[in-house]
Amino acid sequence: MLKEQLDVFINFGSCALCRPFVNIKSVCHQVISRTMKEIKVKGASSLCTLGSDGEYNVQDSVSTSEDQICSSLSVKVTPELEKKYVHHVYDAIAPHFSSTRFAKWPKVASFLNSLPLGSLVLDAGCGNGKYLGLNPDCFFVGCDISATLIKICADKGNEVFVADAVNLPYRTGFSDAAISIAVLHHLSTEKRRKKAIEELVRVVKKGGLVLITVWAVEQEDKSLLTKWTPLNQKYVEEWIGPGSPRIRSPSSMTLQSIPETEENRLLGEHGKDSKENLTERVWESMCLTSPSEDNSVISKDEKTIMDQQEYFVPWHLPYHRAEVSGASVCALASGLAKKDDKKGAVVYNRYYHVFSEGELERLVSDMDNAVIVDRFFDKSNWCIILEKTS
Repeated sequence: MLKEQLDVFINFGSCALCRPFVNIKSVCHQVISRTMKEIKVKGASSLCTLGSDGEYNVQDSVSTSEDQICSSLSVKVTPELEKKYVHHVYDAIAPHFSSTRFAKWPKVASFLNSLPLGSLVLDAGCGNGKYLGLNPDCFFVGCDISATLIKICADKGNEVFVADAVNLPYRTGFSDAAISIAVLHHLSTEKRRKKAIEELVRVVKKGGLVLITVWAVEQEDKSLLTKWTPLNQKYVEEWIGPGSPRIRSPSSMTLQSIPETEENRLLGEHGKDSKENLTERVWESMCLTSPSEDNSVISKDEKTIMDQQEYFVPWHLPYHRAEVSGASVCALASGLAKKDDKKGAVVYNRYYHVFSEGELERLVSDMDNAVIVDRFFDKSNWCIILEKTS
């Protein structure tokens, strides 16, 4: 029955710019793609071109209206920051990550258990699928950008797809409810985060509910902040905002040259003095925090610390995990990961934009088809529940 519903509701035509769309469970691979070498802007002579590497390139003579069109298109194109520090990382750590993700958050479980009998629920960014099937009286469909995590879900018998959160391949009004648990903080621009919320609202029916949770700046365990690496200001300005991270001014610091985290230090192909100087500059620019005796956070400038929202959060993959001989070997060779012999682990960096109080609400403040029906802080996460009104 659920498969028939999916056949009716899935909108393949709206997925022209998303990653290959795969139904792994049925071993039916349907690649949705359109070769777009150039996009002609109506009423103008300039072009917004899509290069062979998948990047949008805007000519210098492009007008303001063309910039807006290209920006609208590029919001669906995954920035390199997310590809390298989110997608590639989760593909590499998927089995180990999945083994640590089994506890259900009570408030998420409460939300799912409150849904009417027979509800169709979409989990966008389902990870290892721990919430799929939580309410046995509902039907669940999961999607995630990581094919490796989706394989784990499929092996458990779940209905799952590989899909992008900012371009969900479902028709409008597809489901009765939707959830997005710990996903939006991996999107690197405000436009992409807002688009992901709009997609969640779009795919539910009128009256349907959407639950969204994101990591908060206001962590209950403030000592965690000292274990994360703030992105230095030059990196933030070039890749995070404002505007599309694809359309940026030339910089001497490339993505490949950005050092990565290992035991709270910035590492790279530098000498000892260089590493220490770079670490000091970054920490000073972001105002270094450290735990006090009572485990509170001390800062040189508390306001600056609270304003810091872009981080690399390390994931330690133990050497004894089987996948270290596969994906991690490539990651080490390419510089995506670093070895930590003291902890016996391969260290990956995951990109996070942690949310400040009220930020999640502001992203939906100008939506005319949804209202916030609940908001709360839970386990160092900001959470909202939306109801679709039209």
